[in-house]
Amino acid sequence: MTELLEADNRLSLLELKCRRPVEHVLAGEYHSVFRGQGIEFEDVRRYQPGDDVRAMDWKVTARTGEPHIKRYVEQREQFLYLLVDMSASVLDAVAGRKREMVTELCALLTMIAVRNNDRVSLILFTDRVEMVIPPGSGRRHALRIMDALLNFQPEGRTTQFTEVLSRFGHLARKHSVVFVLSDFLASDYLEELRALACRHDVSAINVLEPSTMSAPIDELVRMEDTETGERRFVDLRSATNPKSRVQKQEHHIDLQEQMLQCGISLMEIAVNEDCVSALSGFFHSRQRRIADETGG
Repeated sequence: MTELLEADNRLSLLELKCRRPVEHVLAGEYHSVFRGQGIEFEDVRRYQPGDDVRAMDWKVTARTGEPHIKRYVEQREQFLYLLVDMSASVLDAVAGRKREMVTELCALLTMIAVRNNDRVSLILFTDRVEMVIPPGSGRRHALRIMDALLNFQPEGRTTQFTEVLSRFGHLARKHSVVFVLSDFLASDYLEELRALACRHDVSAINVLEPSTMSAPIDELVRMEDTETGERRFVDLRSATNPKSRVQKQEHHIDLQEQMLQCGISLMEIAVNEDCVSALSGFFHSRQRRIADETGG
């Protein structure tokens, strides 16, 4: 009973933490970036001076003897898919703070989408598909997704993208908005992501560990790989030397170039950064890029 109460409290606190930025900061920005696909017919009304004659409904005009035009509305409902890496390198890293970051980001995106009457789906994966919550809408559905993000315990520990991206390709028949959240410590995702980006609006969120240490470390310690369980001695002096920094920078640049080649928007955020500010900056960046491409 105590565990259930604690879980309920964590869920309520997460919803409360996300509600204000969603209502006052992020919802409008999301709407301006991820618009519905196309327009749909709503009804007809009498012609008024200044209306576009190209919207004239000639059949109704002929039948009634008065000019009428067709009215259209933006087709707003969309599908948002969250593909979330639940491998050990995400769940166990930085004392669980990577998972907290991923959970908050997904909670914000879920609540934004629900507020915009979009349908949200969650797919949790490791080296296999661990859980699928089909697309749905409304507060209860959002809370179900947030509860899974907070409490689900996966069976796998390593990261493989092939199965989850293939599974998603079969699940999502309509054009959808897709966010892939991971630390991208794998190498089997590029071609699948490229194929998905041809059919969907795909964004990647790379969750990073803090870029700096509070103090230099100068010792040899025995460490365990969180995904494979392999144990070995590591000279932590290499973690602060120039060669190590160069390797991390090269991986960072490679990931940016790969996503750019695939036509995928990349957002990078470290566990000590603010999720709301990062998402807002990402939405603004997307909006500027769309304006540049369309000349708006």
